[in-house]
Amino acid sequence: MSVLTRRQREIFNFLRDNTDSFSRPPSLDELCTALGMASRGSLYKHIMALIKAGLVEPFTGNKQGGVRLTAQAQGDDSGSEQGLPFVGSIAAGKPIEALATISYMTVPDALKTDKSCYVLQIKGDSMIEAGIFDGDWVVIEQRDYAINGEIVVALIDNFEATLKYIEQTAEQVLLLPGNAHMSALSYRPEQVTIQGVLVGQMRSYRSH
Repeated sequence: MSVLTRRQREIFNFLRDNTDSFSRPPSLDELCTALGMASRGSLYKHIMALIKAGLVEPFTGNKQGGVRLTAQAQGDDSGSEQGLPFVGSIAAGKPIEALATISYMTVPDALKTDKSCYVLQIKGDSMIEAGIFDGDWVVIEQRDYAINGEIVVALIDNFEATLKYIEQTAEQVLLLPGNAHMSALSYRPEQVTIQGVLVGQMRSYRSH
């Protein structure tokens, strides 16, 4: 399961923040109108991804059923106002899959921006020379572009995500580790989707 796309997160946030605006769970058509989306089919695909992630209840019978958050997603909402979504683990080494398991973490304002952000936990040691270690939490500003030299969440072939420095040209995208013992990863531009840029970091020193 991949990290939620920007549109899927927007839909989830809308459902979470506007529960009281509907007398009953909104239909797909009502949700299309509220979100300003022209394609009901596109919305349905996003809703199915949210169902797969455990954030939206499955439709009962057909697409005409109302769209409502799962009990778990609604329960997590109590901590969401001051917290950021924690969406799983990401590799700072060989790419591994980032999860779309939503819970919330309290993050100091100084470690996030005023744009949509989320939290990932680091697995691996390929960014240790950037001061990012296995087990650290990183705060990611959600956007689909980056400046060369920034540390990004890169989704590769729509399947695996990794945290690396990025260098982009028209012909090639290089994902560079912060570890002299590891090699850069080279991809065609169409293979790489930027899902966010590193803006903050947290670490626990508790023994386990």
